[in-house]
Amino acid sequence: MMGWGIVWQHAGLIFKGLVTTIAISSVSVFCAVLLALMLFGVGLRWKLFDRLITAFINGMRCVPFLVLLYFVYYGLPVLHIYLSPIYAGVLALSFYNAAYFSELLRAAWKQIPHEQVEAGLAFGHYGFRLLRRIILKPMIQIALPTFGNQTIQVVKDSAFLVIITVEELTYSANELQATYYIPFASFLCAALLYWAICLVIEAGIRISTRRAEMMR
Repeated sequence: MMGWGIVWQHAGLIFKGLVTTIAISSVSVFCAVLLALMLFGVGLRWKLFDRLITAFINGMRCVPFLVLLYFVYYGLPVLHIYLSPIYAGVLALSFYNAAYFSELLRAAWKQIPHEQVEAGLAFGHYGFRLLRRIILKPMIQIALPTFGNQTIQVVKDSAFLVIITVEELTYSANELQATYYIPFASFLCAALLYWAICLVIEAGIRISTRRAEMMR
């Protein structure tokens, strides 16, 4: 019936693609948030670099992700920088989404009461020390819901990695439909699994947000 039996027979292939998608998305989100925090901290400590960071953020936000992915995988070898498909995908996802996470951090920073920041400055906290001891915790608490949305976007963007032959979930579904011509069952299965991943992320963010509000 519409190929569901074939999908079930090749559940191992789908599962392998699912695990790869989750792994790539998790690593990319971790690296993107880390890079976003570094960019925010540098901009906070040295105003000289703030314009350069803003230019990077605007550049990433204006360039389609697929173009960046092509550049990393096909363009960097011209400079003798060769990356495997997975490393190229993680690098592109990390840099691309770091711009968005950085903007979310900036928005959260603006919502922190000025009195709290001024108190930190009065106690001699500047730059990264101010970020780590005074700003970081409330800023993350404020940004959590929007971080969840961006994490879901990372999961969806990971489907583009099929273009550079990363064997993630979309790749596995496409392999099934190309071999057995069951596009309905294979792609619907992939869509449902992407949906399941996003539901888990949303549930995790809701729980984390509730806990953060209780701590506040």
